[in-house]
Amino acid sequence: MRKFCCLTAGMLVLALMPLAAQQPKPEEKPAPRTLKIKLKYTGAGTVDAKHPIIVFLFDSPDFMQGGTMPFATQSATAKDATVTFPDLTTSPVYAASVFDPTGGYDGQSGPPPSGSSMGLYSKTPGTPEPIKIDPGKTAEVELAFDDTAKMP
Repeated sequence: MRKFCCLTAGMLVLALMPLAAQQPKPEEKPAPRTLKIKLKYTGAGTVDAKHPIIVFLFDSPDFMQGGTMPFATQSATAKDATVTFPDLTTSPVYAASVFDPTGGYDGQSGPPPSGSSMGLYSKTPGTPEPIKIDPGKTAEVELAFDDTAKMP
């Protein structure tokens, strides 16, 4: 009788092995993406800890019509600085920057104040350019702006 029990148990294990192989594996988290944005502000304003440049990331170009909120922000305290956005889960992203010469805007309290200088990662002026980042990779772009485009 023992041989029968062992044989039956072995056959049951062999029969269930294909079912176990068909079970979905736990979803693997995609490798994070990193974005480095090299800022180049050539405007007249003084950029420092009290007057930072704020960089926003959006997941849609619709932010140009005011329909999308940023999902990430970073600030820079120099005219030529690099901000890094680690652990991004989405691609493409769109980048915009703001410099408020009064130093009163923190990037959290609604839209930038009137007179703030605006920058946009773009190849065609006024049209946001998507920044594609492959999983596990780092993308690097330059966002140059001056005082030409300002908040009304």
